[in-house]
Amino acid sequence: MRLGAVFIVVCMAIIAASAGAVAHLYLGLAAMQAAIVAVATFTALALYHTVSTRVGLRARVGRQLADLSRGGTDVARQVAELGRRVAALEGKIETAADDARAVSDPLAAEVAELRTLVQRLVETLEGQQAMLDALAQAPSKPQGASALPAPAAPLAAAPSEQPAGGVPSDRATAAAGLGMDVTAIRSAIDENSIDLYLQPIVTLPQRKVRHYEATSRLRSAQGEMLHASAFIAQAETGGLIPRIDNLVTFRCVALVRRLLLKNRDIGLFCNLSARTLTDATFFPQLLDFLAANRAIAPSLVLQFTHGAVAAMGPAEHERLAALSARGFRFSMDHVTRLRLDAKELGNRGFRYIKVHADLLLKGGRPAPGDIHPAELSELLGRFGIDLIVDRIENEKSVIDLLDHEVRYGQGSLFSPPRPVRPEALQPSPDVPAAGRSEAEASPVLRDAHIVRSPA
Repeated sequence: MRLGAVFIVVCMAIIAASAGAVAHLYLGLAAMQAAIVAVATFTALALYHTVSTRVGLRARVGRQLADLSRGGTDVARQVAELGRRVAALEGKIETAADDARAVSDPLAAEVAELRTLVQRLVETLEGQQAMLDALAQAPSKPQGASALPAPAAPLAAAPSEQPAGGVPSDRATAAAGLGMDVTAIRSAIDENSIDLYLQPIVTLPQRKVRHYEATSRLRSAQGEMLHASAFIAQAETGGLIPRIDNLVTFRCVALVRRLLLKNRDIGLFCNLSARTLTDATFFPQLLDFLAANRAIAPSLVLQFTHGAVAAMGPAEHERLAALSARGFRFSMDHVTRLRLDAKELGNRGFRYIKVHADLLLKGGRPAPGDIHPAELSELLGRFGIDLIVDRIENEKSVIDLLDHEVRYGQGSLFSPPRPVRPEALQPSPDVPAAGRSEAEASPVLRDAHIVRSPA
Protein backbone atom coordinates (compact mmCIF):
# COMPACT_ATOMS: atom_id res chain seq x y z
CA MET A 1 0.00 0.00 0.00
CA ARG A 2 2.89 2.39 0.69
CA LEU A 3 4.55 1.66 -2.65
CA GLY A 4 1.24 2.24 -4.36
CA ALA A 5 0.83 5.59 -2.60
CA VAL A 6 4.35 6.69 -3.62
CA PHE A 7 3.67 5.63 -7.21
CA ILE A 8 0.40 7.60 -7.28
CA VAL A 9 2.14 10.72 -5.88
CA VAL A 10 4.89 10.45 -8.50
CA CYS A 11 2.27 10.06 -11.23
CA MET A 12 0.36 13.07 -9.96
CA ALA A 13 3.60 15.12 -9.93
CA ILE A 14 4.38 14.07 -13.50
CA ILE A 15 0.84 14.90 -14.62
CA ALA A 16 1.00 18.30 -12.89
CA ALA A 17 4.43 19.11 -14.43
CA SER A 18 3.15 18.01 -17.84
CA ALA A 19 0.15 20.31 -17.46
CA GLY A 20 2.46 23.26 -16.55
CA ALA A 21 4.75 22.53 -19.48
CA VAL A 22 1.84 22.38 -21.91
CA ALA A 23 0.50 25.70 -20.56
CA HIS A 24 3.95 27.34 -20.90
CA LEU A 25 5.00 25.92 -24.26
CA TYR A 26 1.75 25.63 -26.20
CA LEU A 27 -0.51 28.17 -24.51
CA GLY A 28 2.18 30.82 -24.15
CA LEU A 29 1.77 31.38 -20.44
CA ALA A 30 4.59 32.81 -18.38
CA ALA A 31 6.73 30.51 -16.29
CA MET A 32 5.10 31.69 -13.05
CA GLN A 33 1.61 31.13 -14.43
CA ALA A 34 2.59 27.71 -15.77
CA ALA A 35 3.93 26.82 -12.30
CA ILE A 36 0.62 27.92 -10.74
CA VAL A 37 -1.24 25.71 -13.23
CA ALA A 38 1.00 22.77 -12.33
CA VAL A 39 0.48 23.31 -8.58
CA ALA A 40 -3.28 23.64 -9.05
CA THR A 41 -3.37 20.45 -11.09
CA PHE A 42 -1.35 18.60 -8.44
CA THR A 43 -3.64 19.91 -5.68
CA ALA A 44 -6.80 18.83 -7.55
CA LEU A 45 -5.37 15.37 -8.16
CA ALA A 46 -4.35 15.08 -4.51
CA LEU A 47 -7.82 16.09 -3.30
CA TYR A 48 -9.52 13.62 -5.66
CA HIS A 49 -7.22 10.84 -4.52
CA THR A 50 -7.86 11.63 -0.87
CA VAL A 51 -11.65 11.72 -1.27
CA SER A 52 -11.79 8.53 -3.35
CA THR A 53 -9.54 6.76 -0.85
CA ARG A 54 -11.78 7.81 2.07
CA VAL A 55 -14.94 6.67 0.26
CA GLY A 56 -13.40 3.30 -0.56
CA LEU A 57 -12.18 2.88 3.00
CA ARG A 58 -15.63 3.73 4.33
CA ALA A 59 -17.29 1.21 1.99
CA ARG A 60 -14.80 -1.46 3.03
CA VAL A 61 -15.40 -0.73 6.73
CA GLY A 62 -19.18 -0.89 6.10
CA ARG A 63 -18.85 -4.29 4.46
CA GLN A 64 -16.78 -5.56 7.37
CA LEU A 65 -19.38 -4.27 9.87
CA ALA A 66 -22.17 -5.96 7.89
CA ASP A 67 -20.25 -9.23 7.89
CA LEU A 68 -19.70 -8.87 11.62
CA SER A 69 -23.42 -8.18 12.17
CA ARG A 70 -24.40 -11.26 10.18
CA GLY A 71 -21.94 -13.31 12.18
CA GLY A 72 -23.45 -11.97 15.42
CA THR A 73 -26.97 -12.81 14.19
CA ASP A 74 -25.90 -16.37 13.38
CA VAL A 75 -24.35 -16.73 16.81
CA ALA A 76 -27.55 -15.41 18.45
CA ARG A 77 -29.66 -17.85 16.41
CA GLN A 78 -27.45 -20.75 17.44
CA VAL A 79 -27.63 -19.66 21.09
CA ALA A 80 -31.44 -19.46 20.88
CA GLU A 81 -31.64 -22.91 19.29
CA LEU A 82 -29.38 -24.27 22.00
CA GLY A 83 -31.64 -22.67 24.62
CA ARG A 84 -34.73 -24.29 23.09
CA ARG A 85 -33.04 -27.68 23.06
CA VAL A 86 -32.01 -27.27 26.68
CA ALA A 87 -35.59 -26.25 27.61
CA ALA A 88 -37.00 -29.26 25.74
CA LEU A 89 -34.51 -31.53 27.48
CA GLU A 90 -35.47 -30.07 30.86
CA GLY A 91 -39.17 -30.64 30.03
CA LYS A 92 -38.48 -34.27 29.12
CA ILE A 93 -36.51 -34.73 32.33
CA GLU A 94 -39.35 -33.23 34.39
CA THR A 95 -41.91 -35.40 32.59
CA ALA A 96 -39.80 -38.50 33.18
CA ALA A 97 -39.46 -37.53 36.83
CA ASP A 98 -43.24 -37.04 37.16
CA ASP A 99 -43.88 -40.38 35.46
CA ALA A 100 -41.41 -42.10 37.74
CA ARG A 101 -43.00 -40.41 40.75
CA ALA A 102 -46.48 -41.42 39.59
CA VAL A 103 -45.33 -45.03 39.40
CA SER A 104 -43.21 -45.10 42.54
CA ASP A 105 -45.65 -43.36 44.90
CA PRO A 106 -48.44 -45.98 44.55
CA LEU A 107 -45.85 -48.74 44.81
CA ALA A 108 -44.50 -47.18 48.00
CA ALA A 109 -48.04 -46.96 49.40
CA GLU A 110 -48.69 -50.60 48.52
CA VAL A 111 -45.39 -51.63 50.10
CA ALA A 112 -46.32 -49.73 53.29
CA GLU A 113 -49.72 -51.38 53.34
CA LEU A 114 -48.13 -54.78 52.76
CA ARG A 115 -45.72 -54.12 55.63
CA THR A 116 -48.69 -53.31 57.87
CA LEU A 117 -50.47 -56.51 56.86
CA VAL A 118 -47.34 -58.55 57.50
CA GLN A 119 -47.00 -57.00 60.96
CA ARG A 120 -50.62 -57.84 61.72
CA LEU A 121 -50.07 -61.38 60.51
CA VAL A 122 -47.00 -61.71 62.74
CA GLU A 123 -48.96 -60.41 65.72
CA THR A 124 -51.79 -62.86 64.99
CA LEU A 125 -49.36 -65.77 64.73
CA GLU A 126 -47.72 -64.74 68.00
CA GLY A 127 -51.14 -64.63 69.65
CA GLN A 128 -51.98 -68.07 68.27
CA GLN A 129 -48.65 -69.44 69.49
CA ALA A 130 -49.19 -67.95 72.94
CA MET A 131 -52.66 -69.53 73.07
CA LEU A 132 -51.24 -72.92 72.07
CA ASP A 133 -48.51 -72.62 74.71
CA ALA A 134 -51.10 -71.75 77.36
CA LEU A 135 -53.24 -74.71 76.38
CA ALA A 136 -50.24 -77.02 76.46
CA GLN A 137 -49.29 -75.86 79.97
CA ALA A 138 -52.85 -75.87 81.36
CA PRO A 139 -53.71 -78.70 83.83
CA SER A 140 -56.04 -81.44 82.69
CA LYS A 141 -59.74 -80.68 83.20
CA PRO A 142 -61.96 -82.77 85.44
CA GLN A 143 -64.38 -85.25 84.07
CA GLY A 144 -67.51 -83.69 82.61
CA ALA A 145 -65.65 -80.78 81.16
CA SER A 146 -65.11 -80.41 77.46
CA ALA A 147 -62.00 -82.24 76.35
CA LEU A 148 -61.30 -79.92 73.45
CA PRO A 149 -60.76 -76.16 73.53
CA ALA A 150 -62.91 -73.83 71.48
CA PRO A 151 -61.67 -73.61 67.94
CA ALA A 152 -59.48 -70.60 67.23
CA ALA A 153 -60.58 -67.92 64.76
CA PRO A 154 -59.07 -68.34 61.31
CA LEU A 155 -56.21 -66.10 60.30
CA ALA A 156 -58.11 -64.57 57.37
CA ALA A 157 -61.81 -64.26 56.75
CA ALA A 158 -63.41 -65.92 53.80
CA PRO A 159 -63.45 -63.83 50.66
CA SER A 160 -66.33 -61.40 50.70
CA GLU A 161 -68.76 -61.04 47.87
CA GLN A 162 -68.46 -57.25 48.12
CA PRO A 163 -65.22 -55.42 47.32
CA ALA A 164 -63.91 -52.36 49.08
CA GLY A 165 -66.32 -49.45 49.18
CA GLY A 166 -69.45 -51.56 49.58
CA VAL A 167 -69.90 -52.08 45.83
CA PRO A 168 -71.27 -55.54 45.06
CA SER A 169 -69.35 -57.68 42.66
CA ASP A 170 -70.69 -58.26 39.16
CA ARG A 171 -71.13 -61.96 39.86
CA ALA A 172 -73.20 -61.31 42.96
CA THR A 173 -75.37 -58.65 41.36
CA ALA A 174 -75.92 -60.73 38.23
CA ALA A 175 -76.96 -63.71 40.30
CA ALA A 176 -79.32 -61.57 42.36
CA GLY A 177 -80.66 -59.89 39.24
CA LEU A 178 -81.83 -63.20 37.82
CA GLY A 179 -84.51 -63.24 40.47
CA MET A 180 -85.79 -59.70 39.80
CA ASP A 181 -89.01 -59.53 37.84
CA VAL A 182 -90.80 -56.51 36.41
CA THR A 183 -93.13 -56.27 39.39
CA ALA A 184 -90.23 -56.17 41.85
CA ILE A 185 -88.42 -53.54 39.79
CA ARG A 186 -91.56 -51.40 39.56
CA SER A 187 -92.03 -51.71 43.30
CA ALA A 188 -88.41 -50.68 43.91
CA ILE A 189 -88.88 -47.61 41.68
CA ASP A 190 -92.08 -46.65 43.50
CA GLU A 191 -90.24 -46.92 46.82
CA ASN A 192 -87.36 -44.75 45.53
CA SER A 193 -84.96 -47.65 45.94
CA ILE A 194 -82.60 -46.54 43.15
CA ASP A 195 -79.33 -45.01 44.36
CA LEU A 196 -76.54 -43.22 42.53
CA TYR A 197 -72.94 -44.38 42.63
CA LEU A 198 -70.04 -42.21 41.43
CA GLN A 199 -66.72 -43.35 39.98
CA PRO A 200 -64.05 -40.73 39.20
CA ILE A 201 -62.51 -40.17 35.78
CA VAL A 202 -58.94 -38.90 36.27
CA THR A 203 -56.33 -37.25 34.09
CA LEU A 204 -53.23 -39.21 33.16
CA PRO A 205 -50.56 -39.27 34.41
CA GLN A 206 -51.47 -36.62 37.06
CA ARG A 207 -54.49 -38.64 38.32
CA LYS A 208 -56.46 -35.50 39.05
CA VAL A 209 -60.23 -36.01 39.17
CA ARG A 210 -61.77 -34.30 36.13
CA HIS A 211 -65.18 -36.01 35.82
CA TYR A 212 -67.43 -38.46 37.63
CA GLU A 213 -69.61 -41.15 36.08
CA ALA A 214 -73.00 -41.68 37.72
CA THR A 215 -74.36 -45.22 37.64
CA SER A 216 -77.60 -46.48 39.14
CA ARG A 217 -78.00 -49.25 41.69
CA LEU A 218 -81.31 -50.84 42.66
CA ARG A 219 -81.93 -51.96 46.23
CA SER A 220 -83.87 -55.22 46.31
CA ALA A 221 -86.34 -56.19 48.98
CA GLN A 222 -83.54 -58.21 50.63
CA GLY A 223 -81.31 -55.12 50.81
CA GLU A 224 -78.94 -56.20 48.03
CA MET A 225 -77.47 -53.52 45.75
CA LEU A 226 -77.99 -54.60 42.13
CA HIS A 227 -75.91 -53.26 39.26
CA ALA A 228 -77.78 -51.80 36.29
CA SER A 229 -76.80 -54.77 34.14
CA ALA A 230 -78.79 -57.00 36.50
CA PHE A 231 -82.18 -55.31 36.01
CA ILE A 232 -82.04 -53.16 32.85
CA ALA A 233 -83.17 -56.01 30.59
CA GLN A 234 -86.24 -56.69 32.75
CA ALA A 235 -86.92 -52.95 33.05
CA GLU A 236 -86.88 -52.60 29.25
CA THR A 237 -89.33 -55.49 28.97
CA GLY A 238 -91.71 -53.77 31.37
CA GLY A 239 -91.32 -50.31 29.80
CA LEU A 240 -89.77 -48.87 32.99
CA ILE A 241 -86.68 -47.33 31.38
CA PRO A 242 -88.20 -43.81 31.06
CA ARG A 243 -89.06 -43.77 34.76
CA ILE A 244 -85.54 -44.87 35.71
CA ASP A 245 -83.99 -42.26 33.40
CA ASN A 246 -86.36 -39.72 34.95
CA LEU A 247 -84.99 -40.36 38.43
CA VAL A 248 -81.37 -40.58 37.30
CA THR A 249 -81.53 -37.38 35.22
CA PHE A 250 -83.07 -35.32 37.98
CA ARG A 251 -80.56 -36.56 40.53
CA CYS A 252 -77.65 -35.94 38.16
CA VAL A 253 -78.76 -32.35 37.60
CA ALA A 254 -79.04 -31.77 41.35
CA LEU A 255 -75.65 -33.42 41.88
CA VAL A 256 -73.96 -31.34 39.18
CA ARG A 257 -75.19 -28.15 40.82
CA ARG A 258 -73.72 -29.33 44.12
CA LEU A 259 -70.40 -30.17 42.49
CA LEU A 260 -70.17 -26.84 40.69
CA LEU A 261 -70.47 -24.99 43.99
CA LYS A 262 -67.11 -26.52 44.96
CA ASN A 263 -65.28 -26.87 41.65
CA ARG A 264 -66.26 -25.27 38.34
CA ASP A 265 -64.04 -27.69 36.38
CA ILE A 266 -65.80 -30.90 37.47
CA GLY A 267 -68.14 -32.71 35.06
CA LEU A 268 -70.64 -35.55 35.47
CA PHE A 269 -71.47 -38.37 33.04
CA CYS A 270 -75.14 -39.37 33.16
CA ASN A 271 -76.13 -42.67 31.53
CA LEU A 272 -79.31 -42.66 29.45
CA SER A 273 -81.05 -45.29 27.36
CA ALA A 274 -81.65 -44.77 23.65
CA ARG A 275 -85.28 -45.76 24.23
CA THR A 276 -85.71 -42.58 26.22
CA LEU A 277 -85.09 -40.58 23.04
CA THR A 278 -88.01 -42.29 21.30
CA ASP A 279 -90.45 -42.06 24.20
CA ALA A 280 -93.13 -39.62 23.05
CA THR A 281 -94.22 -38.83 26.62
CA PHE A 282 -90.96 -38.57 28.47
CA PHE A 283 -88.53 -37.03 25.98
CA PRO A 284 -90.33 -33.68 25.43
CA GLN A 285 -90.50 -33.18 29.19
CA LEU A 286 -86.85 -34.24 29.55
CA LEU A 287 -85.92 -31.73 26.86
CA ASP A 288 -87.81 -28.94 28.63
CA PHE A 289 -86.23 -29.84 31.95
CA LEU A 290 -82.71 -29.86 30.52
CA ALA A 291 -83.38 -26.64 28.62
CA ALA A 292 -84.38 -24.99 31.89
CA ASN A 293 -81.03 -26.16 33.32
CA ARG A 294 -78.89 -25.34 30.30
CA ALA A 295 -76.58 -23.31 32.57
CA ILE A 296 -74.99 -26.60 33.67
CA ALA A 297 -74.82 -28.02 30.13
CA PRO A 298 -70.99 -27.76 29.89
CA SER A 299 -70.68 -29.92 33.02
CA LEU A 300 -73.33 -32.57 32.29
CA VAL A 301 -72.46 -35.23 29.68
CA LEU A 302 -75.21 -37.58 28.48
CA GLN A 303 -73.83 -41.05 27.83
CA PHE A 304 -75.14 -43.77 25.50
CA THR A 305 -73.79 -47.22 24.70
CA HIS A 306 -71.98 -48.03 21.46
CA GLY A 307 -74.68 -50.46 20.43
CA ALA A 308 -77.41 -47.89 21.02
CA VAL A 309 -75.59 -45.23 19.00
CA ALA A 310 -74.99 -47.66 16.13
CA ALA A 311 -78.69 -48.57 16.04
CA MET A 312 -79.96 -44.97 16.11
CA GLY A 313 -82.11 -43.85 13.24
CA PRO A 314 -83.19 -40.44 11.94
CA ALA A 315 -85.62 -39.93 14.85
CA GLU A 316 -82.94 -40.49 17.49
CA HIS A 317 -80.46 -38.30 15.59
CA GLU A 318 -83.03 -35.51 15.49
CA ARG A 319 -83.49 -35.69 19.26
CA LEU A 320 -79.74 -35.74 19.81
CA ALA A 321 -79.52 -32.61 17.66
CA ALA A 322 -82.17 -30.96 19.85
CA LEU A 323 -80.13 -31.72 22.98
CA SER A 324 -76.91 -30.58 21.29
CA ALA A 325 -78.56 -27.31 20.26
CA ARG A 326 -79.19 -26.61 23.94
CA GLY A 327 -75.49 -27.01 24.75
CA PHE A 328 -75.37 -30.60 26.03
CA ARG A 329 -72.56 -32.95 24.98
CA PHE A 330 -72.55 -36.72 24.60
CA SER A 331 -70.35 -39.68 25.39
CA MET A 332 -70.28 -43.23 24.02
CA ASP A 333 -69.19 -46.21 26.12
CA HIS A 334 -69.10 -50.02 25.87
CA VAL A 335 -67.20 -49.79 22.58
CA THR A 336 -66.79 -53.31 21.22
CA ARG A 337 -64.77 -52.56 18.09
CA LEU A 338 -62.45 -49.74 16.98
CA ARG A 339 -64.29 -49.16 13.72
CA LEU A 340 -65.51 -45.63 14.46
CA ASP A 341 -66.54 -42.70 12.28
CA ALA A 342 -64.96 -39.97 14.38
CA LYS A 343 -66.01 -37.18 12.03
CA GLU A 344 -69.70 -38.09 12.14
CA LEU A 345 -69.63 -38.58 15.92
CA GLY A 346 -67.99 -35.20 16.38
CA ASN A 347 -70.58 -33.53 14.17
CA ARG A 348 -73.41 -35.08 16.21
CA GLY A 349 -72.07 -33.62 19.47
CA PHE A 350 -70.08 -36.56 20.90
CA ARG A 351 -67.11 -35.24 22.84
CA TYR A 352 -66.01 -38.38 24.72
CA ILE A 353 -65.58 -42.04 23.77
CA LYS A 354 -64.88 -44.75 26.36
CA VAL A 355 -62.86 -47.82 25.45
CA HIS A 356 -61.99 -50.73 27.72
CA ALA A 357 -58.32 -51.03 28.59
CA ASP A 358 -58.10 -54.62 27.38
CA LEU A 359 -59.55 -53.63 23.98
CA LEU A 360 -56.94 -50.90 23.56
CA LEU A 361 -53.99 -52.92 24.90
CA LYS A 362 -54.80 -56.40 23.67
CA GLY A 363 -52.11 -56.09 20.96
CA GLY A 364 -52.00 -57.80 17.62
CA ARG A 365 -53.00 -56.42 14.27
CA PRO A 366 -56.35 -54.60 14.13
CA ALA A 367 -59.18 -56.03 12.06
CA PRO A 368 -59.71 -54.60 8.57
CA GLY A 369 -61.37 -51.20 8.84
CA ASP A 370 -60.49 -50.75 12.53
CA ILE A 371 -58.48 -47.82 13.83
CA HIS A 372 -55.04 -48.78 15.12
CA PRO A 373 -55.02 -48.46 18.94
CA ALA A 374 -51.87 -46.31 18.88
CA GLU A 375 -53.59 -43.78 16.57
CA LEU A 376 -57.03 -43.75 18.21
CA SER A 377 -56.45 -40.85 20.62
CA GLU A 378 -54.88 -38.63 17.96
CA LEU A 379 -57.58 -39.41 15.40
CA LEU A 380 -60.41 -38.66 17.82
CA GLY A 381 -58.68 -35.46 18.92
CA ARG A 382 -58.81 -34.10 15.37
CA PHE A 383 -62.60 -33.95 15.65
CA GLY A 384 -62.77 -32.63 19.22
CA ILE A 385 -63.32 -36.00 20.90
CA ASP A 386 -61.40 -37.07 24.03
CA LEU A 387 -60.57 -40.75 24.59
CA ILE A 388 -61.35 -42.21 28.04
CA VAL A 389 -60.01 -45.66 28.89
CA ASP A 390 -61.98 -47.45 31.60
CA ARG A 391 -61.57 -50.69 33.53
CA ILE A 392 -57.97 -49.88 34.43
CA GLU A 393 -56.99 -52.40 37.09
CA ASN A 394 -53.19 -52.14 37.50
CA GLU A 395 -50.24 -49.79 37.17
CA LYS A 396 -48.83 -51.59 34.15
CA SER A 397 -51.92 -50.64 32.16
CA VAL A 398 -51.39 -46.99 33.08
CA ILE A 399 -47.81 -47.08 31.80
CA ASP A 400 -48.89 -48.73 28.54
CA LEU A 401 -51.71 -46.21 28.06
CA LEU A 402 -49.31 -43.28 28.35
CA ASP A 403 -47.61 -44.58 25.19
CA HIS A 404 -51.00 -44.29 23.44
CA GLU A 405 -51.31 -40.60 24.50
CA VAL A 406 -54.43 -41.30 26.57
CA ARG A 407 -55.51 -38.26 28.61
CA TYR A 408 -58.25 -39.74 30.83
CA GLY A 409 -58.57 -43.00 32.74
CA GLN A 410 -61.19 -44.75 34.88
CA GLY A 411 -61.15 -47.96 36.86
CA SER A 412 -60.89 -49.63 40.23
CA LEU A 413 -57.16 -48.77 40.34
CA PHE A 414 -58.12 -45.16 41.02
CA SER A 415 -61.37 -45.76 42.91
CA PRO A 416 -64.35 -48.13 42.76
CA PRO A 417 -67.87 -46.64 42.47
CA ARG A 418 -68.91 -44.99 45.72
CA PRO A 419 -72.50 -44.29 46.88
CA VAL A 420 -73.71 -40.69 46.87
CA ARG A 421 -74.78 -39.24 50.19
CA PRO A 422 -78.53 -38.49 50.29
CA GLU A 423 -77.96 -34.82 51.18
CA ALA A 424 -75.90 -34.36 48.00
CA LEU A 425 -79.00 -35.13 45.92
CA GLN A 426 -80.98 -32.24 47.39
CA PRO A 427 -81.53 -29.40 44.86
CA SER A 428 -78.85 -26.75 45.34
CA PRO A 429 -79.84 -23.27 46.52
CA ASP A 430 -78.98 -21.69 43.17
CA VAL A 431 -81.53 -23.70 41.10
CA PRO A 432 -83.31 -21.06 38.96
CA ALA A 433 -87.01 -20.53 39.48
CA ALA A 434 -87.59 -21.34 35.84
CA GLY A 435 -86.00 -24.74 36.33
CA ARG A 436 -88.29 -25.48 39.25
CA SER A 437 -91.43 -24.43 37.45
CA GLU A 438 -90.55 -26.51 34.37
CA ALA A 439 -90.00 -29.57 36.52
CA GLU A 440 -93.10 -29.09 38.64
CA ALA A 441 -95.26 -28.57 35.53
CA SER A 442 -94.17 -31.93 34.08
CA PRO A 443 -96.08 -35.01 35.27
CA VAL A 444 -93.03 -37.19 34.68
CA LEU A 445 -90.49 -34.90 36.28
CA ARG A 446 -92.86 -34.21 39.16
CA ASP A 447 -92.09 -37.74 40.34
CA ALA A 448 -88.40 -36.85 40.35
CA HIS A 449 -89.03 -34.07 42.88
CA ILE A 450 -90.37 -36.67 45.23
CA VAL A 451 -87.08 -38.56 45.00
CA ARG A 452 -84.94 -35.95 46.73
CA SER A 453 -83.69 -38.03 49.59
CA PRO A 454 -83.40 -41.75 48.90
CA ALA A 455 -84.16 -44.00 51.81
